[in-house]
Amino acid sequence: MSNKILQVKEVKKHFEISNKIPFLKNKESVKAVDNVSFEVNKGETLGIVGESGCGKSTVARLVSQIISPTSGDIIYEDYNLNKLTKKEQKEIRRSIQMVFQDPYSTLNHRKKIGDLISEPLIVHNIGDKKERRQVVENLLETVGINKRFYDRFPHEFSGGQRQRINIARALALNPSLVICDEPVSALDVSIQAQVLNLLKNLQKEFDLTYIFISHDLNVVRYICDRIAVMYLGKIVEIGTYQEIYDKPKHPYTKALLSSIPKENPFDSIERIPLKGNVPSPINPPSGCSFHERCPFAIDICKVREPQLYSDDDNHLAACHVVNNKEELV
Repeated sequence: MSNKILQVKEVKKHFEISNKIPFLKNKESVKAVDNVSFEVNKGETLGIVGESGCGKSTVARLVSQIISPTSGDIIYEDYNLNKLTKKEQKEIRRSIQMVFQDPYSTLNHRKKIGDLISEPLIVHNIGDKKERRQVVENLLETVGINKRFYDRFPHEFSGGQRQRINIARALALNPSLVICDEPVSALDVSIQAQVLNLLKNLQKEFDLTYIFISHDLNVVRYICDRIAVMYLGKIVEIGTYQEIYDKPKHPYTKALLSSIPKENPFDSIERIPLKGNVPSPINPPSGCSFHERCPFAIDICKVREPQLYSDDDNHLAACHVVNNKEELV
């Protein structure tokens, strides 16, 4: 029996741009996610990192079925999410839940937190009113909120407490896969650690699998088992957190890691500056999407797109220079 809970296969998501010229056939589109493939094993935490606009959150919304892919397949257990009936989609959504970035805007301030957490149970016709209240009170206690606060409103809680409430709501349907889209980026650093520890404890208690989206490399290193690095809608490197942090292969990953502040302020940091700006996802460069900014680019990088590859382990990189075993110096 396969240990894979999720398989994303050659998925693309292109958003068409409205064009002022009517009846124009070749409309432009933003290539938010461009031919992305990865797998998630049951019980692990896969981190997805990269700069703002690289497609991380779009991947999260594709997997959670908030939006549909332009092409490609997303397979959860034995179900192809692109080929389900509406009834089947509703059932699968019980198993795939999402925790969003902003704990302030994701809670309806006109509703009590008990009602907010019980909404998924009502939608899926689970239990009666008394049973649902018991479930919600148990969830509140599980995430560190006193059950006596059931009838309070979101504005009566701090940011960290609101994110705990969001986590409780995500767990209401007993999911197997939880997608965390920058769940601590809006919180104070002191609160971030508490929420991360809560997520780790919940993973053990409920046998959860996480996809953890973040731009904070220190946060990802703390919570993730494997890490996928995205650039301009593509995954350019994927491996265990030890491989990514200790032996990064792709030039972009090396540049990202060089930007992390050292714990000791007196340690020297060898920065790897990147020239230019991130290209437009409307008209990305030919060949390797990173070649215009890469200090190691060779001629083939300009014309041929590199594929994720490794000849010795599961630490994959999409780089012609690395895969031709040329030294990055």
